[in-house]
Amino acid sequence: MPERIKKLEQWLTHQVGFSHFSLEPASGDASFRRYFRISLNDKSFIAMDAPPEKEDCHPFVAIAQQLRVAGLNVPSIHHQDLKQGFLLLDDFGSILYLDILNSDNADQLYSDAMHSLVQLQSNVSAETLPLYNRALLMQEMELFREWLLQKHLRLSLTDSDHIQLTQIFELLADNALEQPQVAVHRDYHSRNLMQTEPNPGILDFQDAVNGPVTYDLVSLLRDCYIQWPTDQVELWAMAYFKQAVKSGVLLSKHEKQFLQWFDLMGVQRHLKAAGIFARLNQRDGKSGYLKDIPRTLGYIVEVAFHRPQLKGLAKLIADKVLPGL
Repeated sequence: MPERIKKLEQWLTHQVGFSHFSLEPASGDASFRRYFRISLNDKSFIAMDAPPEKEDCHPFVAIAQQLRVAGLNVPSIHHQDLKQGFLLLDDFGSILYLDILNSDNADQLYSDAMHSLVQLQSNVSAETLPLYNRALLMQEMELFREWLLQKHLRLSLTDSDHIQLTQIFELLADNALEQPQVAVHRDYHSRNLMQTEPNPGILDFQDAVNGPVTYDLVSLLRDCYIQWPTDQVELWAMAYFKQAVKSGVLLSKHEKQFLQWFDLMGVQRHLKAAGIFARLNQRDGKSGYLKDIPRTLGYIVEVAFHRPQLKGLAKLIADKVLPGL
């Protein structure tokens, strides 16, 4: 039996007080966290295993409390052992948004998700969260250059390519920082939203930051794991905009630049995500995310059709990156 599972079972038995329970894998994670479903009589819970030398549970616990106070549907924490890296959580079931989204239910599911997003942005104090500052934004985009272009594809970039990338990174960071800053979940997409009652159940919020208002929206609507027609995405985005204005998250005067904020924010996120997917393969041996890179980068090429400042980046991706994938 693996040592971590043995320790988890001992914790559940001796500290939590469970007996005669079953334990089975519930899901993995792009990080080092793992989740197990604990069945006990007619109840079930989720145990999070976050090895303390790799993961810190403190942010999860602190942010879960803030989100629950704000009225959001996140798992309750029934027991915790932060020293060992174990948490016992509500079981939200197994129905991810990604599993069920289709053209018949997308309007309702996204409406629920955008309602919760506005609730998060209007009721959670961003000042208590780490800043999503220029250094972090730039560091994330450098993952694209380092892990996808250089280490995964082994591309030989020219000096001109490097200069162009850095200039675009700066442009995208400027776009993020000029937006209203709010509480940002940072991974608000179909793999972290679950169909529950009330809907949605929200997971994986421990990396929340104080950052750009469009970040979570673009994570949701230009999802790395499922794609929708551009016209539909913009309709949903503007429906969110109306809710955000009504809640005071945005002002009506922001409408003119809102879709540009949204588009460019998506490019920053998609560069980061493509780099992370390549790193998961190269460093951690997790190759399953490679299949999502073409969709992720395809958004950038698509957006560049009406954002001329991105044409150089789109050309690099179309000419050198996508063929290599």
